[in-house]
Amino acid sequence: MTLSLMITLFLIGFAGSFISGLVGIGGSIIKYPMLLYIPPALGLAAYTAHEVSGISAVQVFFATISGVWALRKDKLINYKLVAYMGVAIIIGSFAGGYGGKFLAPETINLVYGVLASIAAFMMFVPNKGIDDIPLEKVQFNKTIAVLAALVVGIASGIVGAAGAFILVPIMLLVLKIPTRMTIASSLAITFISSIGSTVGKVMAGDVLFWPSVIMVVASILAAPLGARLSKRINTKILQAILAVLILGTAVKIWFDILA
Repeated sequence: MTLSLMITLFLIGFAGSFISGLVGIGGSIIKYPMLLYIPPALGLAAYTAHEVSGISAVQVFFATISGVWALRKDKLINYKLVAYMGVAIIIGSFAGGYGGKFLAPETINLVYGVLASIAAFMMFVPNKGIDDIPLEKVQFNKTIAVLAALVVGIASGIVGAAGAFILVPIMLLVLKIPTRMTIASSLAITFISSIGSTVGKVMAGDVLFWPSVIMVVASILAAPLGARLSKRINTKILQAILAVLILGTAVKIWFDILA
């Protein structure tokens, strides 16, 4: 592995993990396309969709635990929501993480494109009033929460993501969870999800050791910085950042799929 490749991987991991902590996602929505396209564009390395999904899975595990640790004292995590969605999503993500080895790279990219498109659409649907709900009075439909987490876990496990980029819109739009609680709780749920997808990817032999190590180091440094900054930024701005990121990624993935 060359120094140029190491620096490139570190910067990809740092940027994705900073955004991970900022908007409450695992970061794969950013890092998956960056890992897939940037190294070969620079003539450094070309990773397959299976390898990218494996690296992403390991990195998400460390990015989310770092983000949760940074927010642990702020009383924003809804532990009941995390428990219901966490159990369902770890089952789904393990199944998807291991089952992804049987899919063609084109199919993995297709699953990613569909997920990103659904998430992008949901982020642009108005959800007025949710941030006016007192955090101690937040309620949610437990059945919908469990079923949504299970389906998202299976699909996101396939691409080595933890699913937060689609869980966040679901939590905001369907479950009506306030933005700051959504960001903190989704990081915790995503951490749980990443356990299943990481174990599945390791068992499937899709994890490359040194690229994963470099991305993990970047995650541990960057995710807490993003999490701390998120507490100082207006919730509408946070939602807009996530919406633009998801939309841009969806467009890029579909462009390549259809090209």
